[in-house]
Order: sequence, then C-alpha cells, then structure tokens
Amino acid sequence: MKVLIVEDEKTLAYEVEAFLKKAFFVVDLAHNARQALENIEINQYDFVLLDLGLPDKDGLVVLEHAKKHNSEAAFIILTARGNIEDRIKGLDLGADDYLPKPFSLLELQSRMQAISRRKFGVKNQALHLGEFEIDLQKRTVAHNAAEIEITRKEFDLLSYMLLHKNRVLTRIQLSEHIWGSFVDDDYDSNYIDVHIKNIRKKLGAYGPVDWLETVRGVGYKIRKQD
Repeated sequence: MKVLIVEDEKTLAYEVEAFLKKAFFVVDLAHNARQALENIEINQYDFVLLDLGLPDKDGLVVLEHAKKHNSEAAFIILTARGNIEDRIKGLDLGADDYLPKPFSLLELQSRMQAISRRKFGVKNQALHLGEFEIDLQKRTVAHNAAEIEITRKEFDLLSYMLLHKNRVLTRIQLSEHIWGSFVDDDYDSNYIDVHIKNIRKKLGAYGPVDWLETVRGVGYKIRKQD
C-alpha cells in the first residue's frame, strides 16, 4: 500500500520510511505542510502518517484539507503533544488513530494492519479466491495447500486487487499504489498487463482464475466469489 509520512524530524521520518519499505509499503516523504499538501493533491494514499508539530502550519490544518482530497486514506496522528484537546480535535476531523511519540515501529505497523482489516472487512490474514488461499501476513499464495511461486510485485498486485474486490481498478491506480509512480493517461501500461498475464498463467496451472477479470478499456477487477 502507498503511505505518505509527514514528519519534520528527518531522522525519524527516514527511520519510519526504511521500516515500512521493508514491510513492502510504497512510501513518500514530506517534511512540512506545504510538501504534504502538494503530495496529497497529486497522489492517492492508503495511509497518511501525520505529525502535528510542523514548522510552517499546524498538522490539524493539513488533516482537515487532506480529508477532502484523500477521503479514502487512513490517517494516523504521530505527535509528541500530550494535549487531550488536540487528540479529540484530530479524531473529530477524521483521524483513524493517534500514536504518541516516542512509539514502537512494530506497534505502528500493527495499528496500520488493524485499520486495514477494519477498512476492508478482513477478519483474518488468509483470504480465499475460489480454490486459492492468499495469506497477507506470510505473503504466500497456495492451492489446496500447495504453495505457488510468484514474484513480489505479482503478490502486491494480487493482494491489492483482492482487498478492493468487486471494484474496477485502472492501470494508473495500480501503478500508483503498487509501484509508487504517478503517470498520465498516455503512459505505457504494458507492464501492468504483463504482470496480470503472468498471474493468470501461474495460478491457472492449478485451477480456474475466471474471478480475475479484464474490464476492456479501463483496467482489471477481482470478482467477489459467491
């Protein structure tokens, strides 16, 4: 998933960035409110990790503006402020969680996973598509207990589409959230199609993959199973 870290303390920002990248997140950084708002107006994020004590503007102002442009993003406030009024205002403005500094990176990851489970209605880490089992924690795909070998990007693509099942995802959306690059309507989307083709080929050798649909002229979607 795609994450924006808004943190003016650069050492902490780089530490969180490195940790999340190892956990297979796509990460952008902003060290002030201006950079954050520019990123938010251009890109769509799954998570925004927001410090309140920014040098050029209060983080709560950024939160209020960001909710209008990234309404589907989950916001976690990261701050050293202990003021209960700030916590309440942040939650009232739409923040999903509040993590005081200093914090554990493992706890941050755990809270992000908990928010994702609530957001997508996932009760456990092992999801099923027909005869296939996709384990989001172990990052594995199996068919009747037989593990199928797929690449990291193929898994990222498959799991992201699975979390958004029954929703048509454009090639641009898939590129932004899986590869982290913003592209325009004229870009060469062939590499998205190649990954989809490889997923169908590898999984199709074990069982039907008719749930992975092409929406001609738009993109792809995973059809919810009955």
